Order: sequence, then C-alpha cells, then structure tokens
Amino acid sequence: MKTHFFKTLALGAAMAVSSVGIAASAECVAPANPGGGWDFTCRQISKIMFDIGLVDKPIQVPNMAGAGGGLAFNHVVNERNDDAELIVAASTATSTRLAQNAYAGMTADQVRFVGAIGADPGVIVVAKDSPLMSLGDMVDAIKTDPGSITFAGGSAVGGFDHLKPLMILQRADFTDITAVKYIGLDGGADAITQTIGGFTQVMTGDMSEIVGFLGAGDIRVLAVLTDERIPGFEDIPTAKEQGFDVVAVNWRGLYIPKGVSDDTFNMWADRLQQVADSDDWKAAMVANGLAPFTKVGGDFQSYVDGLIAEINQLSKEIGVIQ
Repeated sequence: MKTHFFKTLALGAAMAVSSVGIAASAECVAPANPGGGWDFTCRQISKIMFDIGLVDKPIQVPNMAGAGGGLAFNHVVNERNDDAELIVAASTATSTRLAQNAYAGMTADQVRFVGAIGADPGVIVVAKDSPLMSLGDMVDAIKTDPGSITFAGGSAVGGFDHLKPLMILQRADFTDITAVKYIGLDGGADAITQTIGGFTQVMTGDMSEIVGFLGAGDIRVLAVLTDERIPGFEDIPTAKEQGFDVVAVNWRGLYIPKGVSDDTFNMWADRLQQVADSDDWKAAMVANGLAPFTKVGGDFQSYVDGLIAEINQLSKEIGVIQ
C-alpha cells in the first residue's frame, strides 16, 4: 500500500529536467508526521523556493513517517532512485541512524546529500556555580578521574547528545571512551535540571533547550559546537577556539536520489544556496531558533561522510553497534 501510494503521488509529475529547471511540481518528502523538524524543513524551504521564484510551481510536501526516516530512505533508494523532481528533508538524526545501521543495511552512499542551511547548535553546559570554567577544565578533570564527571543529555545512550562530549574527548587524545559516564533522559529540559541540581556535572544538548535557563542565570555554557560564535550569544566561545576541532549541530538540510545527474544535483544545490541567502530564510531561522550553518554541494557531502564515519566509530567504541 505504501509503495502504491507514493507511486500515485509521483504520477502527476513530469520526469524530465529542462535546461531551465524542473518543469512540473517537485516534491519534498518529510520523513515524519506533520509538525516535526523534518516537516518544518520541507515546508519552509519549499515555500521559500517558490516565493523567491526558484521553481515555477509550489513544491508538494507529502509526509512519510516510519522507522525514524528509514521508510522514506528506502522508498527513495528502491522506488525513485532517478527522480529529478524529488528532494527529502534530513538532519543530524539521519546521519546518526545511517552510521548506526538503523536503516537495515542501507548506507549513506545510496543517496546524495545536497546541503544544510541552518542548525540547532550543540552546547556543553554546566551549572552556574560549577568549578569547570572551560572545556579544557572539563577534559582535564575526565583525564584525571573519568568517574568524576557525569554527563546528562536528552537522547538515549549512543544518541547524538551522548556522542558530542566523546568527540571533544577524542580530540584531546582521550581513548578510554567507555569510562565516560552518561545518563540519557527524556529531553533536554530534564537533562539540564539534573545538572543545575548537582546530580550530574555537565549537560550536553542543543541551544534551543537551554535559552530559558541561560536567561535566568542558572547555567554557564562552556562551549557552543559551531564553526563560529552564534549571533545573539557572542559571549559563548566555540569548542574550536578552545582547541577542540568539533562541530556538532542538529543541521537541517536535504538529500536527493543518487541516480540523478550532476546537473540536477548542482541545480538543487544552487537553489538551496539561494534559499540560505534569502531574507525569508534568515527570518525563518530567527523565528525557529536556528543558527547559521550553510554547507551546500560537494562540501556538505564531504561533511556528512566524515560525520557518519566518526559516529560509526564512536558507536562501536561504546558498544551501541558491533
């Protein structure tokens, strides 16, 4: 039924790409139910593409929830591998699940990652009265006594919140990854409450989860895991400027079928870049708490490949996968 349904969705779209772009309505598949991050990505990017004249017709946004994005990934690979009119919403969760073989043997090289144009930045947070004043202090404490620091995060063991501090520690040549203590809780608010209360020493999460606590003065942010400091939060240093070359964000972007031409890939990459440069997208990022994070085309594909390799290795080291 699912296959028939999505084939029906595609019947009304022309398959050929003209020299000036896509002739008929394209689709952006959101691999989740309405209202979530992938749905937002598809609907917002698709709307802006039409509003600023990058496509002639509104892009349709069907939702295809299932298997944490795996159902849509399988559909693209097996049913629409050469569909030039198809784009699919993706995020850091997509790369994490691919790295951990959560899509039943499917791999990242079965699609082409077009780009990401916004992100919820990763953060490393302590309570306001914590003796840890920098990432260096945190790393030194763990090297001296791994059991002295417990991290709290809003994802399960092996999820991206868990992996963020492990990436930092790896850059510091700390190899005893399994000795690092992590508690996975039901969301970032629970994780930060545990840290404020002194039950854990460090919270690992995303900027959107901590803004209210930061405004109340309950916490300090040791680092934001972005290339550059975040507008509006310029007093928070990046991990990179503290000597730890880690960028860990929940990026918002797109992938397309692998079987399309390079011209099609470049066309979508160019369109996505124009969305990123638009005032409409800048306003959407502010309204939805996203930070600038623009990697488009081959640069983004290389970033995703590296991220998946790193997550895969870390996941093996902590026993999430074999």
